[in-house]
Amino acid sequence: MAFKSRISIANPETAALVADSFVPSGSKDKVIVEAYPGPGALTRALMQLPKERIRKIIVLEDVEQYLNFLNPLQEADPRVQVLPMNGFSWDTYHQLDVQGFLDDVENIPWNESNPYLHFISHLPMDVLGEQLLAQLLRCAPEQSWLFKYGRISMSYLMHDWVWDRISASPEHQARCKLSVIAQAVSEFNHTIDPQLLVPYNSHFYPDATNPAYSLKTENRRRGTPFIAGTFRPLEHQIIQPGMLDKWDYCLRKLFVLKSTPLKDAVGHLAPGSDALKSYLAGDDVPPDQRTDMMKSIRKMSVEDWAAVVGAFDRWPFAPEELLITDSFSRDDRI
Repeated sequence: MAFKSRISIANPETAALVADSFVPSGSKDKVIVEAYPGPGALTRALMQLPKERIRKIIVLEDVEQYLNFLNPLQEADPRVQVLPMNGFSWDTYHQLDVQGFLDDVENIPWNESNPYLHFISHLPMDVLGEQLLAQLLRCAPEQSWLFKYGRISMSYLMHDWVWDRISASPEHQARCKLSVIAQAVSEFNHTIDPQLLVPYNSHFYPDATNPAYSLKTENRRRGTPFIAGTFRPLEHQIIQPGMLDKWDYCLRKLFVLKSTPLKDAVGHLAPGSDALKSYLAGDDVPPDQRTDMMKSIRKMSVEDWAAVVGAFDRWPFAPEELLITDSFSRDDRI
């Protein structure tokens, strides 16, 4: 992930506020996996919380300039382990297992939240940052990645425009594929008032460049407001194990027609897929279970999407090869 896409919290008082909101009073013996810490202001704030809240902090950072700030932290506090690894790579999390960094983390049944393992990250501001979040959310239905330990929380510092896309309702113009996946697999909330993180230059590094003086995308985005938020996987996942590729396929195929009614869009899933109309709203479907075919794609609820994907799954002529383009490659998916 490009160094220029990295933004980090810089104000120690703000970092302390965010750390306390991510790991609040009542937390006990947490193992924190922190990705993209930058120079470590948030890491330091986590270290300064009451020690009973955090048992271990595993820091993932592969940028040498940042490691110069982070390595002294593990010398100062035995709870901190700084690993020169990339938080985007599947192999990083595989190595956490292989090297035993998570051997002391308890597996908690899915019907309970796991209060002992917590993922924290600054979300990089380029497209790979949004892809990372999307891919980690996609791990919840399969109970893969760190979710194999149970329903762990994920907390992020991210641009507010990413949050707007995640939280967009069916009535909102920003609703997109990421909105549907996030709302299908998790519940989420701000952990502090977003107004406490503005203006940008009072809290984050590097300083914002006046967008009027720059044509570079990274400079124009730098300075847009950030939010702090936590995601918690839902106990009951509407995306069933083994169905993720079909959800991705249907979302990708239909969201390019986001203003089109479902009745006109469903035929674009595959040759002959107009047949799905009978699965969704045919005479043999009980009236209370029929899908509203007049809804535009953008206005479909998570339940509407579940009905479409379920119909696609039952359709005997659905294509078998479903190319994934919204997530990691098949060889590097978390």
